[in-house]
Amino acid sequence: MATSTTRSNQRTLVLGATGRHGRTGARLVERLLAHGHLVRVLARGEGPGVEELRQRGVEVVIGDLLDRRSLSGAVDEVDAVYFAYPIAPGVVSAAANLASVLRAVTPSPRLVVMSMAVSAADSPSGLGRAQWSAEEIFTWAGLEPTVLRVAALFYENILVLHGQSIRATRGFANSFGASQAPWMSGHDAADLAATALIHPDRFAGGTVAYPPAAELLSHTDIAGIISAEIGHDVRYTPISQQQWQDELTNSSGSVINPDMAQHISTIGARMATSTTGLPVAPDSHALAELIGHPPMPFTEFVREHRSEFQPH
Repeated sequence: MATSTTRSNQRTLVLGATGRHGRTGARLVERLLAHGHLVRVLARGEGPGVEELRQRGVEVVIGDLLDRRSLSGAVDEVDAVYFAYPIAPGVVSAAANLASVLRAVTPSPRLVVMSMAVSAADSPSGLGRAQWSAEEIFTWAGLEPTVLRVAALFYENILVLHGQSIRATRGFANSFGASQAPWMSGHDAADLAATALIHPDRFAGGTVAYPPAAELLSHTDIAGIISAEIGHDVRYTPISQQQWQDELTNSSGSVINPDMAQHISTIGARMATSTTGLPVAPDSHALAELIGHPPMPFTEFVREHRSEFQPH
């Protein structure tokens, strides 16, 4: 089926291109460049990653979403904006700053927002409630955002949350219990955003979409897949929400902030006890239609990252 696409010289501002959670921004930059877009990114400072972007032809603006003064140059003469905020505090202020500068741009750029399925006014996650407020700000500003509330956890979460434990003890624990959770790779999530930017007719502006996950797996399933791929037995142990939150918060050298610890441990506990269904069931075929290729299964993700799961 033919679909309309954006022109090849569209200038797209990518917010979150240097983020580490799933690396959706970096993957999106790759996709947009391949499609012929002119890509601009906002970076908080210089570094090897920023210089690498420049070498690939990406325009870099140094600024901070939490400092409105630094954003005017970033949004000047852009046709589209991709907004993704870290799993961390500050998304409401960031959205307010971005919305205020985008309102001054004529015509308004197309806005695509990477969100989460738990974004809601009454979400048990503090970050979920904050994300919902941020999306409301964009709507109140008249920007008609396309909001992608991806109904999945990222495979990359396993390495971020449990990689150290798996390597050190051949085991990991969390509050998800026996529940089956929806999963997809961060790359496939980025490809959803690319679809929304390159093929705007597939996700209409001013809408909230719940793209499906690739597969449904319990953490016991995940332990079994890792065991089979690395040749060592890996065990999963369910623990309480509070115990996992405390462990994440107190872990030495962790990149996990307290708000993220509350967020993911609460989501796990809610899924462990929930009697209601998911916002949308995993559907690898529907996801493939959206991203233009079969989604990555978790088995392949472990295979690609085998060394990061191997015991010390």
